[in-house]
Amino acid sequence: MAKYQALLKPLTIKNITFRNRIMSTSHAPGYAEDGMPGERYQLYHVEKAKGGIGLTMFGGSSSVALDSPLSFNQISVSEDRVLPYLTQFAERVHAHGAAIMCQITHIGRRGAWDGANWLPLINPSSTREPMHRHYAKEMEDFDFRRVFLNFADAAVRLKKAGLDGCEIIAAAHHLIDAFISPMLNRRTDKYGGSLENRMRFGREVLETVREAVGDDYVLGLRVAGDELLRGGLTQSECLDVITGYCNSGLIDFINVYQAHGDDFRGLQAMIPDMSFASAAFLQLASAVKAEIDIPVFHASAIRDLATANRAVEEGHVDMVAMTRAHIADPHLVRKLMEDREDDVRQCIGANYCIDRGGQGKDALCIQNVVTSREQTMSHDVARSANPRKVVIVGAGPAGLEAARTAAQAGHKVVLFEAADKPGGQLNLAPAVDWRAGMAGIVRWLEMQVRKLGVDLRTGRSATPDAVLAEAPDVVIVATGGKPTVPDVPGIDKAVSARDILSGKEAPGKNVLLFDVTGTHVAATTADFITQRGSIVEIATPDQMIGEEIGRTARVNFMKRLYERNTVMSPSFDLMEVYLDGNALIAVLREVHSDREEEREVDQIIYEAGTQPVADIYFALKPQSRNQGELDQAAFIALQPQTVATNPAGKFELYRIGDAVLSRNVHASMYEAARLVRPL
Repeated sequence: MAKYQALLKPLTIKNITFRNRIMSTSHAPGYAEDGMPGERYQLYHVEKAKGGIGLTMFGGSSSVALDSPLSFNQISVSEDRVLPYLTQFAERVHAHGAAIMCQITHIGRRGAWDGANWLPLINPSSTREPMHRHYAKEMEDFDFRRVFLNFADAAVRLKKAGLDGCEIIAAAHHLIDAFISPMLNRRTDKYGGSLENRMRFGREVLETVREAVGDDYVLGLRVAGDELLRGGLTQSECLDVITGYCNSGLIDFINVYQAHGDDFRGLQAMIPDMSFASAAFLQLASAVKAEIDIPVFHASAIRDLATANRAVEEGHVDMVAMTRAHIADPHLVRKLMEDREDDVRQCIGANYCIDRGGQGKDALCIQNVVTSREQTMSHDVARSANPRKVVIVGAGPAGLEAARTAAQAGHKVVLFEAADKPGGQLNLAPAVDWRAGMAGIVRWLEMQVRKLGVDLRTGRSATPDAVLAEAPDVVIVATGGKPTVPDVPGIDKAVSARDILSGKEAPGKNVLLFDVTGTHVAATTADFITQRGSIVEIATPDQMIGEEIGRTARVNFMKRLYERNTVMSPSFDLMEVYLDGNALIAVLREVHSDREEEREVDQIIYEAGTQPVADIYFALKPQSRNQGELDQAAFIALQPQTVATNPAGKFELYRIGDAVLSRNVHASMYEAARLVRPL
């Protein structure tokens, strides 16, 4: 703990004392129920309070007005019906010693007019928003009066409910920031033109809110330190904006981040993924800290505690936000205080959480399957009243999570892995250096199973006899999958993407990469081989290259591939592969017009997902008590399995992960957790 004293030092703002300098910023995880922060939303943040966090902010982009759309399933604070939810929320978080705040905004043009209320979007000027693909109405005089009151009323609701403060967002090209931006504000009245005029709307919002909540209530502003946008506000201009608002005396803290929300490249920079270094934009907050005398908060890919501590210790910031780090491990502060730093599950920056939200889904962590499921699952695995012998075959993410959970519950666990090291297909992801963070999932799981005393046997192919020799009560098959071979004439002349990434096959010079799945595998393969000099064309029957990759995660793939002149051919299916003398020919069909084209290449690589590797499962199935059957209702309800179709069987048998069917890391680990916890 001694080396983290800067992080653990309290901070007082007005009448609120934060017990440490670690916070979680407001974000929109998609858990709102009819615009309200219900049980799931609350327990997700309560877990961080239990875990020792100093401040948890919720309600990213919480809307203050009926014409501020809930584009990301945010919370609405525009009506009094939110008050009971907010009150309960504050009481729950305070009960565990943390402070709680909410962010409010008018999202302006960043949404869709055909949402819940079908109201026109508003903006300082009638400009089009690229991400949501809509125009907005230029604000009229009556819009100003209404919006000022909307902000004030929303802030008063937060104060009435017992929240410790309110953060207003003036970034990401929401309404306040849109007024500041010369790209979006083309007005010729007192709200347009000079920087002072463009800042006027935000200042009047702050004045109205401050008058409504009083001088004793904590009020902050989240703002960009650099828009990182051609034609947008530079770092110097953003610093002028920030100092102007801070010197007004209207706010008590400033929360600095960066970029814009107009497109996915901006969103990726705003919420940096694993392609960015840790604390990639700390210098923006540090520059602000040097110019103002109120506390500075900052969040941007600060994933590890050492970096967080340095940010505070060296005076760059007063509060350091580890938002996605708390999604990966909401108990990280408690573990730090208990001198269990090694047990902290570190965020790897996969942005699975963010990209699900961008697709209108609920945010989930790629590696922590309990986060946001606190209503039904605990982050601390309960000890079993009936310890058993559990044999697991396969140490990919599914097998490792099954082993970790079983060992935590007190079961005796044997884990077979045919390869020399655990990780399964995840070991292919770091083939390109910027995705090396994916190895962190396996690294943490392996460390945990070893600490818990799991008998991990690498380099050991499990046979039915070897499994039975352990006299198991439960056998779990997590043997993963092997590449699916597309049903294409002549495909035997091609190689799989997984063979390329594993080093089994060398990449060719002139390559056609045929992708059926649209996932990270083909994109990683293209990145891997273009980095080594291959000339690549990616063909897919999908309408977009990498269609299943999350939009922020996809940005860096596309950047690198376009830099290397990779040819992108969406809407092309592979019909045939044949040899013409020594030439390898691929026949492609454009799926809309049925037009066929041919490519002469040195190599064809295919990616079509995986088929289960489950020979040992089928060999053991006749001898098992349940013959491999899963009671789905009990599985969903986290209840013990009781199927006994073969009473003579001496063990239960299950298969999980890609040994069942091709899915992603989260699905495999979630399946493992749901199966093992009720054992």
